[in-house]
Amino acid sequence: MADVTQPAEPTNLAADQNPAPFSFASVELQPLPHLTDTAPDHRSQPNPLDKNPFFHPSEGFYVSPGDVILRQIVYDLSGTFPAHSPHLVYHRAGPRRRVFFDPPAVRAAVVTCGGLCPGLNTVIRELVDGLWELYGVRQIFGVTAGYRGFYSTEPVELSPKVVHNWHKRGGTALETSRGGFDLDKIVNAIQNRGFNQVYIIGGDGTMRGAVKIFNEIRRRKLNIAVTGIPKTVDNDVGIIDRSFGFQTAVEMAQQAISAAHVEAESAVNGIGLVKLMGRSTGHIALHATLSSRDVDCCLIPEMEFYLEGKGGLFEFLEQRLKENGHAVLVVAEGAGQGMIPRTDAQKEERDESGNPVFLDVGGWLKSELKNWWAREHPGELFTVKYIDPTYMIRAVPANATDNSYCTLLAHSAVHGVMAGYTGFVSGPINGNYAYIQLEEVAQAKNEVNTKDHKWAWIRSVTNQPDFVRR
Repeated sequence: MADVTQPAEPTNLAADQNPAPFSFASVELQPLPHLTDTAPDHRSQPNPLDKNPFFHPSEGFYVSPGDVILRQIVYDLSGTFPAHSPHLVYHRAGPRRRVFFDPPAVRAAVVTCGGLCPGLNTVIRELVDGLWELYGVRQIFGVTAGYRGFYSTEPVELSPKVVHNWHKRGGTALETSRGGFDLDKIVNAIQNRGFNQVYIIGGDGTMRGAVKIFNEIRRRKLNIAVTGIPKTVDNDVGIIDRSFGFQTAVEMAQQAISAAHVEAESAVNGIGLVKLMGRSTGHIALHATLSSRDVDCCLIPEMEFYLEGKGGLFEFLEQRLKENGHAVLVVAEGAGQGMIPRTDAQKEERDESGNPVFLDVGGWLKSELKNWWAREHPGELFTVKYIDPTYMIRAVPANATDNSYCTLLAHSAVHGVMAGYTGFVSGPINGNYAYIQLEEVAQAKNEVNTKDHKWAWIRSVTNQPDFVRR
C-alpha cells in the first residue's frame, strides 16, 4: 500500500473522493464513479461515526483521499524494471471523514443472485449490521429471488434482530435464482420503491448485470449508489486476491478427497475419483490437491489432457496402481468437456444464465476408466469409487476465515456507499481492501496459470504427467 502525499483535505466532496492526478513513480490512480458526478452541488456532511458512542474514531481512523493500494507488487529485478511505466493503484477502502448520505434518508436494498456460496448469509448480515449499527440507517430491505425479485416480489424488512443468526446458516436466507434480468423493470422498481443504495451479491453474470443497472441509473441521473460484492465459490473473479467462500469450499473438498482415498486404499486396484466445482477455473481442485497430499492426479479446465497412449492418463494411473495399489484422481467439473461425446441438442443447451450446460466429466471418466481396465486387464479386480460433493461444498456455512472476510467485505462496501461512491466492488488487493470499478471486475478473470509456480507445486506433489504429446 502506498500513502501518496496530498495537499490538505478539500471540503468539496467531489474533489475529496477523486483527487487531482499526481505523480508517484508514474502512478495511475483508477478513478471511481461518485454520486457528485451527477449531483455536483450536493453538500456533504460529517461522518455519523464521529457521534457513534461505540466508536470514538481515533487519529488515522479515516481513510485519506491519497491512500491507495498498488495493483502489482512483484517485479523481476533481473530484467528492466519498469520505473517509468504507469503503476495501477486503487482507492483504499474504509470510512471517509465526510459522507454523501444522510442516514435517516437512506433506503438500502440487498439482493443475492445466481448459485450458492458459503458466506452469503454472513455478507447479508454484516451489510445490515454495518448500515444499522455504524451509520444509524433504519430502512434496509432484502430483495428475494434474485434480480427478478426487484419487480416480482415484495422486499423484506431487515434489521440486526432479523439477521442475528444468519451467519450460522448455509445458502441465502433471501433466496436466489438465475436469469430474470429485465433492466427496465429492475431500475423502475428501484426508483419506484425509493431505494437509494443497492447492494448486489452474485457471480460474474450478476456483476455484468450490475454494470448495466449502474449505467442505466447514471443515464437517468438518479442519486442511487450501486455496489457489487462478487460471489463465486470457484474463485474466478479477477483483480481481487480471492472470492469469499473459497477457503470453506477447499476445506470441504478435503473431506471428499479423504473419503476417496480411504475407498481407493481399501480396494484391490482401487481408484478414488472426486469431481470438484470449477466450470472455467480449477482453483478449488488445485488448492485441495496441494492441501491433501493424497491426490495422484489433478485435472483442471485450464489444462488439456488425454487418456490413451504414452504420457496419457491411463498409462500414469496404471503405473501408480503397480506402485501403490491405489490412486486418487481429482477433476474440476469444467475439465475435459471437449472430450466428452455430445449430441447436437447437448451442444446447444444453455442454463438460465446463458452458460453452456456441462456434462458430468466425473461420470464419463468413471466409465472410461472401467472400459480401459476391462480392455487391458480382463478378469482382474478393479474398483472406481466416484464422489461428487458439489452441492455439499457450496451449501455449507462459511468457516471462521471466510466469516471474518465476509464481514470486512460488507463493511468496506457500506463505508464506500455512504461516502457516495457508486459502480464499485470492494475487495482485497495484495492483502489490503480497495475499491475497484465494477465494470473492471465484471470483465476480469482469474484463471489458473499452468506455467507459474503454483502449478509447478502440483506437479511436484503428484508427479503427474504434463500431458504434452511428444
